[in-house]
Amino acid sequence: MATEKKNIYQKLLAIQKQVKGLSKDKQSHNYGYVTGNKLLSFIKPLMDENGLLLKQEVLSIDNDRMDYKTKYGEKSEILSKVMMRFTWVDCETGETDVNLFGANGQNDWEKGLGSALTYSERYFLLKYFHIATDEDDIDNPTRKPEEKEPKPQRTPQPNVKTAPTQVQFDGMIKAAGTKPDVVKAAMVKYVFTESQEQQLNALLK
Repeated sequence: MATEKKNIYQKLLAIQKQVKGLSKDKQSHNYGYVTGNKLLSFIKPLMDENGLLLKQEVLSIDNDRMDYKTKYGEKSEILSKVMMRFTWVDCETGETDVNLFGANGQNDWEKGLGSALTYSERYFLLKYFHIATDEDDIDNPTRKPEEKEPKPQRTPQPNVKTAPTQVQFDGMIKAAGTKPDVVKAAMVKYVFTESQEQQLNALLK
C-alpha cells in the first residue's frame, strides 16, 4: 500500500508540532534571547527530514547614518533596514509558501546588514512556527511536566505539658480571684509543683 504524500503545509505543521518552545541561551545588555545556532539546531534537521528548503531573498536595503552620544563620547553607526522574502519550497512536490518579512540591524559601519539578515531569519522562524521563548527548560518538546514531590506529612506531636514561667504563674495568682475559669483552663496546659497547685487551688475555692 502506497504511503500518502504530505503536502507542504502538512510538513510545516509537523515541524511546528515538534518544536514547542526554546529557552534563551544568550544574554546581551540584560536582554536574553535564543541564538540562531540553537534555533537552527532544532529546525534544520526537521526541514531535512521533511524535504523542505527555505529560500531567502533580499528585496530592499535602506542604510541610514545614526549619530548619537554615549557616556564615552559621540558615536556613528549605520542602521540597515531590509525587506526579505522567505519562500518555503517542498523539494518533493514543488509546492511553495511565500512570506514577506522585515528587520533592522545596527552594528558599527559594515556589520549592520549582517545583523539584520541574521535577525530576520531567526525571528521569521520563531514567529512562523509560534515557538515560545519566554519559559525556562522547554527545549524538549516531549518533556512531561515535572511532578511536584508531595510535602512530607507532619506527624502530630502529643501534647507535652511544660512548667509555667514565674511570670505566667504570677499572672495566674493575680487572675485567680477575678477570672477563675481562665486560670482553670490554663492549669490544664501546664505542670505545676505541689506548692504551686496548692496556692492556685486555695485561691480558686
